[in-house]
Amino acid sequence: MSSKLQNITVLGATGSIGVSTLDVIRRHPDRYRAFALCAHSQVDKLFEQCVEFRPRFAVLRDASLAAALSERCRSVGLDTEVRHGVEALIELSSLPEVDAVMAAIVGAAGLEPTLAAARAGKKVMLANKEVLVMAGELFMHAVREYGATLLPVDSEHNAIFQSLPADFARGLESCGVQKILLTASGGPFRNSPLADLANVTPEQACAHPNWVMGRKISVDSATMMNKGLEVIEAHWLFAAPPDMIQVVVHPQSVIHSAVQYADGSVLAQLGNPDMRTPIAYAMAWPERIAAGVEPLDLFKIARLDFSAPDFERFRCLQLAYDVLREGGTAPAILNAANEVAVAAFLDGHLPFLGIALLNEAVLQAMPAGPEGSLADVLAADAEARHMAGQLIRQQRFA
Repeated sequence: MSSKLQNITVLGATGSIGVSTLDVIRRHPDRYRAFALCAHSQVDKLFEQCVEFRPRFAVLRDASLAAALSERCRSVGLDTEVRHGVEALIELSSLPEVDAVMAAIVGAAGLEPTLAAARAGKKVMLANKEVLVMAGELFMHAVREYGATLLPVDSEHNAIFQSLPADFARGLESCGVQKILLTASGGPFRNSPLADLANVTPEQACAHPNWVMGRKISVDSATMMNKGLEVIEAHWLFAAPPDMIQVVVHPQSVIHSAVQYADGSVLAQLGNPDMRTPIAYAMAWPERIAAGVEPLDLFKIARLDFSAPDFERFRCLQLAYDVLREGGTAPAILNAANEVAVAAFLDGHLPFLGIALLNEAVLQAMPAGPEGSLADVLAADAEARHMAGQLIRQQRFA
């Protein structure tokens, strides 16, 4: 066990992953310190976290929010330095004092600070799948070139990481791996009649049966876009071709994912659906620490069910496989269109089934280019968002 106190920058501190990360830090004050806490706009929640964890830095989206937080911190005697904007996120992900970065900002906004952490050679605990979806080749190159340590936090990829041999980087086939089995709950509409999906409300889509997640990720789970993004993420994390990654619908969410080997073995990681387990594993790796999660009671679970995904019902999952095979900026285009589509659905401007239709329309209208640089990726992201917004304003999918 290391005696050095690890300084952790938490990108997305007020979201569900960030809150769970801070709970693990709270349980191990002798091992970890919340060095910097970064959030989008939840001033009240971030202030409460600053009061408890007393970070050296805090970051919010814009100057007015940062000024409000700074004033509140001074009023209670906190010496936390409050900053704002993307440049602050980048700096606080790469400072020499930082040992590890929890990359938990949802969506494309997490790309630049997470890439900065990799280029600074940090331990990157990756909960933001969009980083690899948008810029997988660039990001993995940075990890290798700058000697960063990359640890997946998504429960599925963390489970795969635990189920693979330690030397899997030499090649999956040479390690005897035949398939990566990526499990999915199927979300709240797994068994709903297809005709009923036309009238799905945001509240229904956000009511995940097993996990407590943010609204955007909950909608992605309902469309299975979340699983599609995880397929792309698994490709980059484990150098797995698309045909080696098989999605398995497993409604109990007990088996978080598994690896099938040439000798007939299937190794899986099981546990209660609580994100503190993969977070604690990533924080302490290669050791293990208490996460505050109840042990799995197999007698209470009693049964485990599995089925193949319905690609007609979950069109977004098929689109993810399609863009993975296409490569280049196609995954970034899909991710950008989907972020706009989900936001429009949550705001009441797009029906639930319109999410997949909008994503497909943007992909058809916008040819993918090579993922040559970060500028190429960001340009494709911006163009796809613009196009998606135009299609929504035209009420093409109302």
